[in-house]
Amino acid sequence: MSEPGGVAPELLALRQQIDSVDRELLALLNRRAGLALEVGEIKKREGSVVFRPEREAQVIDGLKAVNPGPLHNGSVAPIWREIMSACRALETPTRVAYLGPAGTFSEEAALGYFGSSLVRVLCASIDEVMHAATSGAADFGVVPVENSTEGVVARSLDLFLTTPLFIIGETSLIVRHNLLRRDDSQAGIEAVCAHPQALAQCHRWLSHHLPDAERRPVASNAEGARLAGQDGRLAAIASQRAASEYGLHVVSPAIQDDPHNRTRFAIVTHPSRHPQPKASGHDCTSLVVSVTNRPGAVHDMLVPLKQHGVSMTRFESRPARSGQWEYYFYIDIEGHPDEAHVDAALKELRSVCAFFKILGTYPIDVH
Repeated sequence: MSEPGGVAPELLALRQQIDSVDRELLALLNRRAGLALEVGEIKKREGSVVFRPEREAQVIDGLKAVNPGPLHNGSVAPIWREIMSACRALETPTRVAYLGPAGTFSEEAALGYFGSSLVRVLCASIDEVMHAATSGAADFGVVPVENSTEGVVARSLDLFLTTPLFIIGETSLIVRHNLLRRDDSQAGIEAVCAHPQALAQCHRWLSHHLPDAERRPVASNAEGARLAGQDGRLAAIASQRAASEYGLHVVSPAIQDDPHNRTRFAIVTHPSRHPQPKASGHDCTSLVVSVTNRPGAVHDMLVPLKQHGVSMTRFESRPARSGQWEYYFYIDIEGHPDEAHVDAALKELRSVCAFFKILGTYPIDVH
């Protein structure tokens, strides 16, 4: 029994053990960082890249496979991504472009994928993100490509056609929209500022709770939060991170119409700065194709995938804007071109397409 105001002896003993383990962990992390620096020197001599998404995926998968608990496997990936991020930063800074300002979901996706030890290149639009990654102002770009409620992000898909960038990774983020404001009240809100997709994802909630408020589209949710921080008549739809960044109250949490709302982000880079990731064992290949406008053309396009046992996980169409009712088809398939059956399917698919472009091959998180 502890004395009044004191700490129980058994609790004190446990805290001392935790302190001891923390010191051991710090020593081991510094040992790991030293080994990473040695690896970095070898990579410099060989001229190879620092960041290898397939290698990091294999490290995390290996740790999950041997994890004895009680730490949940869901916690392993974010912990080790931070460790690997800090080690990479010792070798060279990683510049990552994404939609700003601070506090966007794109920022959250970037930090979740690369870890927090990165150089942040904040951009005003998806076009700017792509330009930064193309020009070399950033090593990588993070762009939204699909939302579980509103579907594809059309601008990102269109830009994949016109830029040399390719996808080397993906990350999926649970999107929880919050109503933010300077005052902790819904009274007197004249306008709600947010990205058009966020406004659409909260349509029913806004119609029920703020039917008379203007819905004002802005470049990003974080930009809406910035504006709400300057004008008490405005509210924003944005993340908890944005609320902290701009000193706003969370007036109403989780106002999205779909409680399972998720957004998928692609990690893009220029092929001159990063090679295609090698096969990791659980990969996705993304491509965009078009076929001539004739009967059965789309069916013929899909036959090679079936014949070679390749599973298609995504199929989207976008107008080609040629005025001829032609379309581009965005397809995700399971597997890597280094696998024989995938390679054979892609070669046959290419032969029946008028346009064929592999957008990237990358490891996916299988949890």
